[in-house]
Amino acid sequence: MVLPTLAIVGRPNVGKSTIFNRIIGERISIVEDTPGVTRDRIYGKGEWLGKEFALIDTGGIDMGDEPFLSQITQQAEIAIEEADVIMFLTSVEAGITDADEKVAQILYRADKPVVLAVNKVDNPERRNEIYDFYSLGFGEPYPLSGTHGIGLGDALDAVFAAFPQEGQAPEDDSIKFSFIGRPNVGKSSLVNAILGEERVIVSEIEGTTRDAIDTKFQSAGQEFTMIDTAGIRKRGKVYENTEKYAVMRALRAIDRSDVVLVVLNAEEGIREQDKKVAGYAHEAGRGIIIVVNKWDTLTNKDNHTMQEFQQHIRDEFQYLDYAPIVFVSAKTKQRLKNLPAMIMTVSENQNRRIQSAVLNDVLMDALAVTPTPTINGKRLRIYYMTQVAVKPPTFVVFVNDPDLLHFSYQRFLINQLRQTFDFDGTPIHLIARSRK
Repeated sequence: MVLPTLAIVGRPNVGKSTIFNRIIGERISIVEDTPGVTRDRIYGKGEWLGKEFALIDTGGIDMGDEPFLSQITQQAEIAIEEADVIMFLTSVEAGITDADEKVAQILYRADKPVVLAVNKVDNPERRNEIYDFYSLGFGEPYPLSGTHGIGLGDALDAVFAAFPQEGQAPEDDSIKFSFIGRPNVGKSSLVNAILGEERVIVSEIEGTTRDAIDTKFQSAGQEFTMIDTAGIRKRGKVYENTEKYAVMRALRAIDRSDVVLVVLNAEEGIREQDKKVAGYAHEAGRGIIIVVNKWDTLTNKDNHTMQEFQQHIRDEFQYLDYAPIVFVSAKTKQRLKNLPAMIMTVSENQNRRIQSAVLNDVLMDALAVTPTPTINGKRLRIYYMTQVAVKPPTFVVFVNDPDLLHFSYQRFLINQLRQTFDFDGTPIHLIARSRK
């Protein structure tokens, strides 16, 4: 399910990042002890009254040395393109400024709902000062205090009232996948090459992201839906040169995908942003395939080049040791015909269920090979294991004390599952619960 998206827009120094951090609270998940997984604070997930939504902090978009008003314009336009609802944030301390008027003019032209919020109303005496903001033309202004969290609930109620209502989605058994990666790694070329290779195209359907076209095609009797992030058509000028914006677009594709193909450029090697977007897919629990594109462009290849490149990937993406790696060329279509079958296999592994009896046989064998550790004089006891979910496969182990299940032993148990069952291409979640 695609989450509705809220963007926070406003001039500098009104407290956009403070409100952003207040909304997401502790809900940003960090994968501990796994190098290379980073979080970009421009994009997060919030929750209000049990409902999740995506959140964009345009204050985190760095436009370099752009002039002041130009920078505000660019940030607002990005939010207009990507959001379902926009929170226009102002500040009671400065009143209505020329920059606020500039943002308002941009938002007037947007075909998006706008919720007007006035920040830094830190005490009741200042509430009377918010009425001037009616003149901006967005209806009732909601007084907030980002520092103290006051008034945020009322503003979020208004946001949720403005979110588009979810319709009944038609049944779709296709496998949904997307290519993600930095600009110029060849995502568009791979999309075009696959559709040229797999000529039985069923339909092109409008995607749930604005202006996106999802392409359905069949291969080996299986229907696929390709989420085309590279070819999304925009209504106006969009600032693709900002890395953070590219990451934001990748996250929306990940939300909608069953399997994510992380595309690397063989010529340029691995960059920090490659690890960032792959980390999002890993944390989201999606199936992952690492695709090294433009393999045909490398000169002086020998029998060891591929193996060395693969080892380099394993060193840089240690948390993706389960992801298969394929070396392709969109230009020559080298190994491209292997991709649909690999996507199908990873999807099957994402949906794999293991009977509890079989699981506990594997658990007993693992405990016999490597007994549970003792921490501070107390030994971890594992009673049994059961699978509770798929996509990704999620297992619960019932123990005497969850705090005794150290990360290293958890990793050992996950490796035992991988050695016994085919979970190639999918992360595995292991949760410890007290038997009580």
